[in-house]
Amino acid sequence: MTNRQMTRRHYLAATGASTLVLGLGSDQASAQMATIRQGYQTNIWGMPTYYLMKSGLLEKRGLKFQEFGVASGNLTMQQMVGRQVDLGTYAGQSFLIGHDRGGLVAIALIEYVGKTAQVVTRKDLNLKSVADLKGKKVANQVGSSVANVFVDTIGPKYGVRKADFQEIRMNVNDMVAAMAAKTVDAMVNVEPYNEIAVADGIGVSLLDFSSFDRMPVLMAATPDFVDKHPDTVVAYLKAWQEVAADFKNNPDKVSDVIYSFFTGKGYTLSKDTFAKALARVEVSPGFPSDLQPYLQAEAETLLREKKINAMPDWKKALRPDFWAKAGS
Repeated sequence: MTNRQMTRRHYLAATGASTLVLGLGSDQASAQMATIRQGYQTNIWGMPTYYLMKSGLLEKRGLKFQEFGVASGNLTMQQMVGRQVDLGTYAGQSFLIGHDRGGLVAIALIEYVGKTAQVVTRKDLNLKSVADLKGKKVANQVGSSVANVFVDTIGPKYGVRKADFQEIRMNVNDMVAAMAAKTVDAMVNVEPYNEIAVADGIGVSLLDFSSFDRMPVLMAATPDFVDKHPDTVVAYLKAWQEVAADFKNNPDKVSDVIYSFFTGKGYTLSKDTFAKALARVEVSPGFPSDLQPYLQAEAETLLREKKINAMPDWKKALRPDFWAKAGS
C-alpha cells in the first residue's frame, strides 16, 4: 500500500462521515415520535448502529432520524454534552465522562468491543511487547476510551507510564497512514484499521484489550431527550432487539451492509480482512446486571485520575427501565 492510498482512505472516510440521512416512517406513526439525532463512530464500534439505520427497522416503527458520523465515540459524547446529538454509542469511560459533564444517561448496552481494540506496532521495528514502547512515538486518540484504557491500565501493566513514550495525538482513521509514513512507531487503535495495517504488511498486533477490559459499548442519551420522548426511546430499543436478531440469524446480510460502508469510503480491504475485523465485535443488546459494578470500577479509576469530578448517581446515570419496557 502506498502513502497516497492511505491518505485517500482517510480523506474519503473523513469527508463521508457527516452525511445526513432522514428515515421516512409512516406519517401517522412518525407524527407521534420525535426525530432522533443519531450519533455514531465510523469505525467498527459504530457499525451496529449504522446497520440499525440502514436496516429499515427504525422506519418500520415510525421513527425518523438524522445521522451524525464522527471518527470516534468520544466525539459523539462531546456532541451530546453540547446537545447537538440525542443518542450515541461509546465505551464506558467516555460515557462516565459524558455523564459527569452533561448528565448523559445509559439506556442499553449494545456490544462488547475489547477484542477490536489493539496495540499495533510497525512491522519493520520488530517490537515484541508493550514494554518495548518506551521512547517510541505512539499514536493515540486522546480522550477516547481506548486511549484511557491504554494509558491507565495496559501501559502500567508492562511498566510503561505516559511519560515513558511520546504520545502523538490523532484520530483513529489517521493512524494507519501515519504508520505507513513512519511518522509514528505504534498505534492504539480499533477495527477495521488494525486488520488493514496487518493485512497490508504495515503493522503487527501485540495484543488486544479483551483480557484487560471487555469494553462494553453503551447506547447513551441526553437526559432532555429521554424526559421529553420516552415513547420514542422505547420504540427505538424495540428496533435494537430486531437488530440483535439479524446479527444472530442473518450475519451475511449484516456483513454486506457494513462492508459496503467501508468500501464506499474508498477502503480497499478484502472481504476476508473485513470479516476478521467484524468478528471481533460481540453484539449483545441488553442491560446486564454486571454493568453497574463494571462502571463503578471504571469511575473509581477516572476519579483517581481526575478525569471526572464525582462518582455518578447510578439511579440517574443508568436507565434500565426503558429496556425493560421495550421487552415487555
